[in-house]
Amino acid sequence: MTDASLQITPQVSGNAAVPLLEVRDLRVEFVQNGRLVRAVDAVNYSVHAGETLAVIGESGSGKTVSARAITGLLPKTAEISGSAKFDGEELLGLDEKALRRRFAVDYAMVFQDPARSLNPTMKIGLQIREAILAHLPISRSEAKSRAIELLQMVRLPAAARRYGEYPHQLSGGMRQRVMIAIALACHPKLLIADEATTALDVTTQAQIMELLQSLKQELNMTVVMISHDMGLAATYSDEVAVMYAGRIVEQAPTRELFKDVRMPYTRALLDAIPRADRARHSRFPVVPGRPPVLTSLPPGCAFWPRCPRAAEDCRQQVPELVEYERSHRWACLHPIVPEGAAE
Repeated sequence: MTDASLQITPQVSGNAAVPLLEVRDLRVEFVQNGRLVRAVDAVNYSVHAGETLAVIGESGSGKTVSARAITGLLPKTAEISGSAKFDGEELLGLDEKALRRRFAVDYAMVFQDPARSLNPTMKIGLQIREAILAHLPISRSEAKSRAIELLQMVRLPAAARRYGEYPHQLSGGMRQRVMIAIALACHPKLLIADEATTALDVTTQAQIMELLQSLKQELNMTVVMISHDMGLAATYSDEVAVMYAGRIVEQAPTRELFKDVRMPYTRALLDAIPRADRARHSRFPVVPGRPPVLTSLPPGCAFWPRCPRAAEDCRQQVPELVEYERSHRWACLHPIVPEGAAE
């Protein structure tokens, strides 16, 4: 058993009526080869304490850039504007020292590839211990005890022995558990899981997602889950925001979204989910075409070149993200109409 002072206790947001994370009109721009790239364009969302928001989209949709913008993990060349409030306090505009002070304590990230995130020359226990010592005023022996406790919390077998092992001695799933332990080192209120299961096999992926779900409930955490997998969103999120070409194109509570999809892009992502009842050797459904190049977006709706419902006005007008139904927003001039309803 570890010292009582090292026990992790659930965090609670100061005001339940205020979103724990509130993002408004977030824009991120880069200059690439002399051309302006708007990677994130007028993104708005909020997440309340204890909720899970899934931000879904293909590679290059802007989902990871938007998360890194609010946590201060983008290069200095990025031009960031808008607002991102954490527990009512503005994050954008804080200096590097202030952001570093809040990162890991108030919010933390679990990244896609643990093999690249962990130091291969350093024992995993020391990496967790250093993360603790960087933010908490405790001794090295206390930090070691807490590191082993965290390894136990993320269900890593033989935690005390694993403390002295190197990353290459662990499987991919074990390494991701270590990354989760590092993220939880200071017990943040908000955990951002950035494609945290993409590099894992299906069985291990399910185990990691169940672990994150269990830890969320146990520690009363809030989660922003960044993924391209609509199946994961359906199972583990409370709300889904679908991104395309830097913009949110559909957003709704998870149950509502899957019951009544309106955006053709969202429908295409859903259709691409592997299903056991598909005929053997049948052609696997994919989203047609390729994601747009952000330096040369087509005029009008960015999705029209790939959209089966595209009309002439789609080529000229950028659809606004509007709440047409309670808590359900979409950006489409010719949305999918529910079966039995009039066009």
